[in-house]
Amino acid sequence: MQSSARAWRGYGTALAACFLIPWAGAAYAASTTTTFAVQATITATCTINSASTLNFGTVGVLAGNTDQTSTIQVTCTNTTPYNIGLEVGTGSGATVAVRKLTSGGATVNYSLYTDAGRATLWGNTVGTDTQAGTGNGAAQNYTVYGRIPAQTTPAPGNYADTITVTVTY
Repeated sequence: MQSSARAWRGYGTALAACFLIPWAGAAYAASTTTTFAVQATITATCTINSASTLNFGTVGVLAGNTDQTSTIQVTCTNTTPYNIGLEVGTGSGATVAVRKLTSGGATVNYSLYTDAGRATLWGNTVGTDTQAGTGNGAAQNYTVYGRIPAQTTPAPGNYADTITVTVTY
């Protein structure tokens, strides 16, 4: 019996060691925590994502209106008010009301509008003839409505102009 008790004592010590050894390492582990701030400052900003070509295509005699459209895409920070303006272009003598496509010394008159009815000219004077908007943080599209009105047809050629888009915010 004594050898049996001695055996159980040996097993008991071994069994106790099995339970205590894994916790022995945990007794020496310690941890600490802290926090840190994360921040960003968003400033009122606008970007012009794209401005597609307004292509009137191939036309012959300019006996009636030739209408086409293009798109300007703008992204502004949420709640940022802005105005999109269109300069008069590079054609000599151009105005907001009568812009000029040119080919050499020849010109074709055209106009740009903010509305599909082509009643409101699109210029570059804030509060007068620009397109106003308020940013929502996502891309917003604006259609440019172009029209070549009936006029004396100049010589055949490739007529072009360049319009500068300005976003004021």
